[in-house]
Amino acid sequence: MSTELYKHNSIQISRITTLNYSTSFSLGIRMLAKKYRDPVYAIYGFVRVADEIVDTFHEVDQQQYFNAFVEETWKSVRDGFSTNPILHSFQWVVNEYRIPHDLITAFLYSMELDLTEKRYSQEGIEQYIYGSAEVVGLMCLKVFCDGDDDRYQRLLPSARRLGAAFQKVNFLRDLRSDYQERGRIYFACVDFSKFNEKQKKRLVKDVDKDLHEAIMGIRQLSKGSRFGVYLAYVYYLRLLWKIRRTPASVLMSRRIRISNAYKIWLLLVSWIRHHLNLI
Repeated sequence: MSTELYKHNSIQISRITTLNYSTSFSLGIRMLAKKYRDPVYAIYGFVRVADEIVDTFHEVDQQQYFNAFVEETWKSVRDGFSTNPILHSFQWVVNEYRIPHDLITAFLYSMELDLTEKRYSQEGIEQYIYGSAEVVGLMCLKVFCDGDDDRYQRLLPSARRLGAAFQKVNFLRDLRSDYQERGRIYFACVDFSKFNEKQKKRLVKDVDKDLHEAIMGIRQLSKGSRFGVYLAYVYYLRLLWKIRRTPASVLMSRRIRISNAYKIWLLLVSWIRHHLNLI
């Protein structure tokens, strides 16, 4: 009883972390079947804490704290327990759904790159996007497939494209903070000191291709997971639409957002389209 209570408490902390950091993903998770929600909250909580260590706490030795986080992550997976509730809920997902450890390794590698890397080659950014975003989608896909390895392998390419699209949209949303405040350049062969409409359109077109491939996989998800993932897809599709209509110079000065009221409207429209099998 006490073990289950601690797990429940740990998952609730991951849930609160998700709610505090992302209204978009929180709404998407709520649209999943109940059995999928806690595992996805646990995954997002883990991802969020790792990202906070490398992106936010500049007044401490980030490398030292990140190393400790990595060590405790693997210890929790081995032991099936952690005194850190975020890691305790994450190890539960990893062990319960047999999430491949190479996905965790790739994620932690990309997070650590944010401590040192400022500019990437094309090959380097593809590796970074795989670790920082695509593998997160694959972790969630492991949960959604719930032991069906054939379905997992079939949907793996689309899940990767969806994760890549989400990350690239976030890069475009965060140009000001990444480039001007942190000095990071995530798009190879783009001179952001001379960022223009032609460059922006090329980047948007690339994300369009990812989203086109991603929706093919979303349509094949089980009923319990399809709408929640589709809703997140719709939010990012709308963000990309706003980015497409926003002048390149403006993208460099402010973050593109969707209001909470508009997110609710998108939820209602998306539910109707999903209910009528129009996705």
